[in-house]
Amino acid sequence: MLIVKKFGGTSVANKERIFNVAKRCIEDYQKGHQIVVVLSAMGKQTDVLLQMAEDINPKASKRELDMLLTTGEQTSVALMAMAMDSLGVPAVSLNAFQVAMHTTADYGNARLKKIDVQRIRFELGNRRIVVITGFQGISKFDDFTTLGRGGSDTTAVALAAALHADACEIYTDVDGVFTADPRIVSTARKLDEITYDEMLELASLGAGVLHNRSVEMAKKYGVQLVVRSSLNTSEGTVVKEESKMEKMLVSGVATDKNVVQFAVEGLENKPGVAFKLFQHLANHMVNVDMILQSVEHGGTQDISFTVTEDMEEVAMETLERHSQTSLKCEKVTVTKDVAKVSVVGAGMMSNPGVAAKMFEALYDAGINIRQISTSEIRVTVLIDEKFTEDAAQAVHEAFSLAK
Repeated sequence: MLIVKKFGGTSVANKERIFNVAKRCIEDYQKGHQIVVVLSAMGKQTDVLLQMAEDINPKASKRELDMLLTTGEQTSVALMAMAMDSLGVPAVSLNAFQVAMHTTADYGNARLKKIDVQRIRFELGNRRIVVITGFQGISKFDDFTTLGRGGSDTTAVALAAALHADACEIYTDVDGVFTADPRIVSTARKLDEITYDEMLELASLGAGVLHNRSVEMAKKYGVQLVVRSSLNTSEGTVVKEESKMEKMLVSGVATDKNVVQFAVEGLENKPGVAFKLFQHLANHMVNVDMILQSVEHGGTQDISFTVTEDMEEVAMETLERHSQTSLKCEKVTVTKDVAKVSVVGAGMMSNPGVAAKMFEALYDAGINIRQISTSEIRVTVLIDEKFTEDAAQAVHEAFSLAK
């Protein structure tokens, strides 16, 4: 078997954990399997590098930031290969340039285009464990790029797809995918399996176990994932196309505090206004969510939506720049200290009343809903941030997800 194993920063945070990971990989190697390991930077190393950059030049270019940040993963893979070698197993570390992981030139948020696998195949053929940098690629200019938050997950899935791997294992500091964040909901239980679509919704809604781009890629190329702990040997959670389990109405509850709400008030009620509003935001790479358009009042309408906290400043500058010209709105307001709470489950498609049950649970808990968004397998509400934990607990209990 060819197995791709991805380990996050906490899994390789120090010498002890590096050797722990090395031994786990060697166990499968000694069973005759071919092993490709994808690593993130050690512990908080990326944050340390970002702080160094801030101290030197707060307005550093994204190109130079990528050049700096990619050193974090290069440190991890080199030390891991050294650890494996010290344990008597041949290993080789490769960065994105040595593998040739081709990406777009969008520094800080590049997209993978193609992976050359010849070097990896050569090293595997020589019975080496191949340890590869996650989170990074190279542009057409031969510059290093980074793939954005959670990029190492995407690297692992892309490698598994390119190599036609038999398994792709994502190791984290939790035992798998839970029905809710166990740090928020103590009764959350681990799922044995979950569908790509459900996992994609949970990942997009704040569940930090897998990055949404990696789930998208796994679904596209049919890569079956296993999310498991690097700290114990529990079975973890399988992420795949269809679940054989009797389908639960709701698979999980997700929370996300990384959000702010915008309200653009007094827009003209005529065709093209919404297009102009969201085109301006898209031109500045602002991704919006939870869009709500009000009923017309006095010839005008209001549109509210949410963005992530890191996009707040860009969104506000964009809206203010166009508020009196192409948009002709009365005012723009922003509300902070809000959070999203969502329920996700493929069982929703054939079962009415999920939204009502969720709203009832929030009503019983005395929590007001600011905004609502739905899809076939998701219901999301926007609430005051201070009620996030209470809301997650109430909804989790309402759908009997407790262990």
